[in-house]
Amino acid sequence: MIAGADVEWIQTLDYIGTAVFAISGALAAGRKQMDVFGVVVLAMVTAVGGGTIRDMMLDNGAVFWLHATEYIWIVSGAAAITMLVEKITRVSSYRWLEFFDAAGLAVFTIIGVAKAQANGLSVEISLVFGVMTGTFGGLIRDVLANDVPHLLRREIYATASLSGGLCLVTLDYFGVAPLTAILTAMAVVFGVRMAALYFKLSLPVFNYQGK
Repeated sequence: MIAGADVEWIQTLDYIGTAVFAISGALAAGRKQMDVFGVVVLAMVTAVGGGTIRDMMLDNGAVFWLHATEYIWIVSGAAAITMLVEKITRVSSYRWLEFFDAAGLAVFTIIGVAKAQANGLSVEISLVFGVMTGTFGGLIRDVLANDVPHLLRREIYATASLSGGLCLVTLDYFGVAPLTAILTAMAVVFGVRMAALYFKLSLPVFNYQGK
């Protein structure tokens, strides 16, 4: 089972996901010309928002970052480095925001599925937790930044997360090694999301104009 994957690998992925989502939050704050405090706040809610809601719903005790202060340092460090690098390079923050957001979506989708499975939840519910963990941090970020959330835009976002989650549980079902399944599923999420951005792909739109 994916839930039985090497704990150190899962923890490492969690740290990586926290850092990349913190970067996306910092970039979103920069686009809105927030001060340093605003940058850190947006980085923090982006990085831990989805996981916080996940842990509250799983009701396994305290939320993960309350007793693991390294997450605060990871977020703060990622935010500080982002501000420094952006100031030096002056690259397009929007392009990098989408890149890091896709990377965070990929990592946290897999973390959400794995933690749900570790709690003995069904495949269907594990997929829900995967999408929720992957997307809710970005949802909170976009709301606070006064942007239309990625989750609610026409472009493919949650669908990319769900695709990776389905890939993960399918590979797990057929007995693929946990690490291989995890990395493959992450590549699916990232690839689908970036392809959707590049080719401007979107799902069909429901257009109701009733009187």
